[in-house]
Amino acid sequence: MVDSWERARHVLAAAGLDPGRLARLTPLTGGTYNSVEELRLTDGSRYVLKIPPAAAVPGLRHERRLLVSEAEFCRRAAHAGVPAPRTVLAGDDFLLMTAVPGAPWDGTLTDPEQTALRTELGRHVARLHEVTGPGHGYPSGALGPLAPDWRTAFTAMFDAVLDDARRYGARLPRPVDAVARIAASAYGALDEVTRPRLVHFDLWRGNILVDRADGRARVGGLIDGERMFWGDPLADFVSLALLGDIRKDEEFLAGYREAGGRARFDTPARQRLALYRAYLYLIMLTETVPREAGEEQRRWVQETVAPELVAALDEIAETS
Repeated sequence: MVDSWERARHVLAAAGLDPGRLARLTPLTGGTYNSVEELRLTDGSRYVLKIPPAAAVPGLRHERRLLVSEAEFCRRAAHAGVPAPRTVLAGDDFLLMTAVPGAPWDGTLTDPEQTALRTELGRHVARLHEVTGPGHGYPSGALGPLAPDWRTAFTAMFDAVLDDARRYGARLPRPVDAVARIAASAYGALDEVTRPRLVHFDLWRGNILVDRADGRARVGGLIDGERMFWGDPLADFVSLALLGDIRKDEEFLAGYREAGGRARFDTPARQRLALYRAYLYLIMLTETVPREAGEEQRRWVQETVAPELVAALDEIAETS
């Protein structure tokens, strides 16, 4: 059995920090794949240590070497001036990052605070989307090398999760082959994306920390960048409006456009957005099998996520 304290001290020493100053180690919940621990040192400084699951633990094809992608996200967010963890040290089997202030966005915020936060968030995301990469796809290499074009990268991503659905016997609202056929009818719209840009792809409220240290609610940090890829910025709008419609989020879009973000929703953009919705909802439905989700979680995805996948597929069919 792994001694978490011994492992944390080893990582701190490798990062040039005094392991004897480790005062507290707290496992963090909320993640669905990697193990996460907060390390607090005697001087009050805080770090986050992520450890991937054992190689034998089942997962989806794109989930291999997720911490490589998260380290990349942290480095690029720092250059963009976006509040996010900073990489301290990355190894083959761990990632040590600085902790960012705040707590996950929850229902305690007032309406004026939510309005201001959504506008601020829009500005941060626009800055992330200005960051370009060396190719399209997952920087982890989980699905192979980065592709020269977005269509090649995204179709490989989509095919991989369909293969996962077949392999795990995931319960989908449409047959896998029908999902593949409908998605393929919109692949031409992917050719409009010509520059690979940073996409976090997991910016639901739980991964947006809100800091009130100075009495005013502000974005303390964007966390859990392990799902990032280089591709179409439009894909980020799916998790930013999880199970909803980003076009109705006027505050976010105002901040996004104010900071230079380009958000238009013509027919090709709607087709791509529907493809990205389908991709995320396929992941959410399929991952319940290798995660061995409980009955309540399985019921929730069938009652809530499955209809959203159907809606995305229907929109693809209608606009194609």
